[in-house]
Amino acid sequence: MTIDPRVLDWLLDSDPAARWQVERDLVGAPPRAWEATRARVATEGFGAELLSKQDPDGQWAGGSYVPAGFFESEEAKQPGQPWTATTWALKDLREWGVDAAVLGDTAERIEANSRWDYDDLPYWGGEVDVCINAFTIATGAWLGVDVSSLAAWFREHRLADGGWNCAAEDPGQSSDGTLSTRSSFHSTLNAVRGLLAYERFTLDDSVAEARHGGEEYLLERRLMFRASTGEVVSPFVTQFVYPDRFRYSALAALDHFRSASLWDGTPPDPRLAEAIEVVRQARQPDGTWLQGVPLAGRTWFDVDVPQGQPSRWLTLIGTRVLDWWDDAS
Repeated sequence: MTIDPRVLDWLLDSDPAARWQVERDLVGAPPRAWEATRARVATEGFGAELLSKQDPDGQWAGGSYVPAGFFESEEAKQPGQPWTATTWALKDLREWGVDAAVLGDTAERIEANSRWDYDDLPYWGGEVDVCINAFTIATGAWLGVDVSSLAAWFREHRLADGGWNCAAEDPGQSSDGTLSTRSSFHSTLNAVRGLLAYERFTLDDSVAEARHGGEEYLLERRLMFRASTGEVVSPFVTQFVYPDRFRYSALAALDHFRSASLWDGTPPDPRLAEAIEVVRQARQPDGTWLQGVPLAGRTWFDVDVPQGQPSRWLTLIGTRVLDWWDDAS
């Protein structure tokens, strides 16, 4: 894809958390250039501000997944959830490219002080929720924690159809209060994302077979369609938003498959073609993508634009996905 120079300049005029990825993925800058920009994430903009919110005990907002006292507060009665606690802060910092060394002894402090709301389990051991465990295995591997027990958990908890479902572990997450036997798009995408991050940080390929199985679950459905009826699974598949937190979309899935393809050294799978066209059609005439409906809930600060405005983050992701696909074609 030939990107409009004006759009490229607009993308480069971004927070360092996004700019280094523009330099690496769209500009093709040499490593010394984008690595220098990435190093600034810890000292400027979003990364520096989020690091400044860390509690002395290593957590953020005093809690593992939600802030301390959340379930007893009026906020718990509102739509969504707060995105300010430890899991979300670490996920953002990791995905923005902060060097793990900047976090110092954060992993040790979290081990000593942070527990999951579910059964008061220790943080780095994870709990029963697939998505939470996916974030934890990725972040733990990034920070140098031994999370091999979670790697085993993912291998053991795959469902018969190849993917994962949070409702298969916790009946409270299902619509009818029973354990699900079928995988979900959301849970499976988060699982394969977490496993790929684990592989990259640890160079341990013991989860590769499980990851490939989860990816095959999504590919069999061409990222968008029910296996039973062939219908699009839900409007969320074609609704793009940043940050997506845990939310599935065709764009988020394609960005994972791009990363997995580059890691595995494999070409794009032809079954991605229909999802690619959905992303292509969402691109505006000026070459940008518009922000969708942000997920409800409190944040430390805004990292993207309001709904309906051109999003630098979505434009970065959409452009690199189409570049990857078109270059291979």
